[in-house]
Amino acid sequence: MKLLRFFGVSCATCLLMMSNPLWATAMNPFAKTSTLPYELPDFEKIKDADFMPAFKTGMKKQLKEVDQIATQTSSPTFDNTVVALERSGDMLQRVSSVFFNLVVSDGNPARQKIEASISPLLSAHQDAIHLNPALFSRIEALYKQRDALGLDSESQQLLSRTYIEFVRSGARLTGPEKKRLKEINEKLSKATTQFRLNVLKASQADALVVSDKKWLSGLSDAEISAAESSAKARGLSGKYVLALQNTSTQPLLAKLSDRGLREKLYLASINRNASGPYDNRTLVVEIMQLRNQRAQLLGYTTPADEVLSDASAKTPQAVNEMLSQITPLAVHAARQEGAALQALIHEQATQGLGADFKLEPWDWDFYADQILVKQYAVDPNQVKPYFELNRVLADGVFYAAQQLFGLTFKERKDLKAYRTDVQVYEVFDADGSGLGLFLFDPFAREYKQGGAWMNTFVDQSNLLKTRPVVVNNLNIPNPGKGKPVLLTFDEVTTLFHEFGHGLHGLLSNVKYASLSGAHVPPDFGEYPSQYNEMWARDPMVVSHFARHYQTNEALPKELLSKVIRAQKFNQGFATTSYVAAAALDQAWHQLPASKLPTPAGVMDFEQSVLKQAGFGYAPVTVRYRSPYFLHIFSNGYSASYYAYLWSEVLARDTGDWLNKRGGLNRENGDVLRAKILSRGRSEEPNALFESFYGAPPDGEALLEYRGLK
Repeated sequence: MKLLRFFGVSCATCLLMMSNPLWATAMNPFAKTSTLPYELPDFEKIKDADFMPAFKTGMKKQLKEVDQIATQTSSPTFDNTVVALERSGDMLQRVSSVFFNLVVSDGNPARQKIEASISPLLSAHQDAIHLNPALFSRIEALYKQRDALGLDSESQQLLSRTYIEFVRSGARLTGPEKKRLKEINEKLSKATTQFRLNVLKASQADALVVSDKKWLSGLSDAEISAAESSAKARGLSGKYVLALQNTSTQPLLAKLSDRGLREKLYLASINRNASGPYDNRTLVVEIMQLRNQRAQLLGYTTPADEVLSDASAKTPQAVNEMLSQITPLAVHAARQEGAALQALIHEQATQGLGADFKLEPWDWDFYADQILVKQYAVDPNQVKPYFELNRVLADGVFYAAQQLFGLTFKERKDLKAYRTDVQVYEVFDADGSGLGLFLFDPFAREYKQGGAWMNTFVDQSNLLKTRPVVVNNLNIPNPGKGKPVLLTFDEVTTLFHEFGHGLHGLLSNVKYASLSGAHVPPDFGEYPSQYNEMWARDPMVVSHFARHYQTNEALPKELLSKVIRAQKFNQGFATTSYVAAAALDQAWHQLPASKLPTPAGVMDFEQSVLKQAGFGYAPVTVRYRSPYFLHIFSNGYSASYYAYLWSEVLARDTGDWLNKRGGLNRENGDVLRAKILSRGRSEEPNALFESFYGAPPDGEALLEYRGLK
């Protein structure tokens, strides 16, 4: 028998080495910087068993580095304290960026178990840094003399942001108060992680199982195939599984002809996590109690006050004012749309084409699509063949970026992502230099979080000499090998939206990683993504990508005009559903702990809030109900779900700015890049926008865009 060898060492020796912790650390794929282009993680070498050791070693190493910074005998300087802190924790950063990307986009039970274990440890690790009195003493001393240090503007910003971060994390608290804060943070970490895992598990467990294909009338062959594949993956051969997306209303409600099945799908969606083994109501109350305790410990009245003090909005009052201005306009428009849908139901009943019934939430999308066909002459199924995924990406999304910024994209099949169906592109600047990598993960799958998002595997930093590695995730049903992936116009828009986030990461050009790319408040972070949506309907861009996947025929201009005109239809519904969720978020986070409901009263509280805020129109459902509202109870948007609307004001003003200056051209792109996209948070968001736009945002363009003016 041949003796197994490892790098020329006999297997017996190898086993001894593997038992040595120092050897195990050295062999961990996160121990050193990846040697792949742009430091792309070497996914082929990474195993689930590597994560926990890398996390523990990475935390230990960073705490040692922090202790050296805090206890050094040299007087504090910007370089030996703030920059040194910025450089610390490289191994922990590497493992964190990979793990937390994978756990949401390519999760599995092993990774979920690791997440539940590591989250409270990471919370305690951050507390150990932020609550280190010797370290904060050095940072505070520098901050007090910041104007005399002669720092450049970005370094001045890093010093200010570091000081603010420490203060907001409790650095000024007394010893007993710090101990209490650590306890709160640990409990919050566990609760918010469990909330996310419960939503994922409930979305899987509560997916609708259909036993007979005939009930799926209205779905395309690709959608039926996806439902069949999903059932087979669960061991349910011969059946069909309709997966649940994050939102309250489900995309398939627009297509299913059987009203009874629509109702079942809708109820399965909205009742998630409100009962059974994955009931999140207790966690909702626990999270809000802990956030209130934390806010008050840090000197804030409510969690909303704490969060918004460091956002563009600054105060809960500013958010409430914006929502109260939009709400009546949105609800009025939704009621008008609902009346049209009810009239269509009645009309079809009088023609013997169906029953006459009261419009319900599970009917809205189904009849709204019929209005599109009848009133706007737009059939979504007529348009989809012109929107093939790869062509939209290459000839639409990438084309717009090339026209605006001079970027070019080359698929790198030699570079492997974490799955074979994830594409890797190298991005080149106008001068031909390598800018970064873009990973594209478009398909829905089991254990993948719903929705669409951007993240980074590597942040841009001139200090660390790193270039960005960005990923976009979507949740498009995979029709199967060899079949075309055809998009709805909404999915096309989402693709442009997420790539706007991607550009924010790719075009970053700052010195410090913590200020780079999309590391900005949520109410500014959604801004670049929302103005990038405009290219999805720009005639020049559309003419470049919208071609029939079989005939290569261009999308007729008349049909494009109808599609664009129809975008203002149903905006009452869309805006009302969104603003209701933003109002619900604020209600939870502006509520004192003494007034929190019991777990059994969570849903009653939700309904009371929505009714009082003016959302008492039953056919329109809030976009997320509390027990599965991931954004605010797990994903970092607590008291910040309003951000999409706040950012959209900036985005629509920017759209007007672009259109007045010729739209898609390099001159406009150079200004956007120089003043917004390259800057990260090297300056505060409000100042960045006003420097670019020349004035504060006014909101009129938003109302016009949504057809609410």
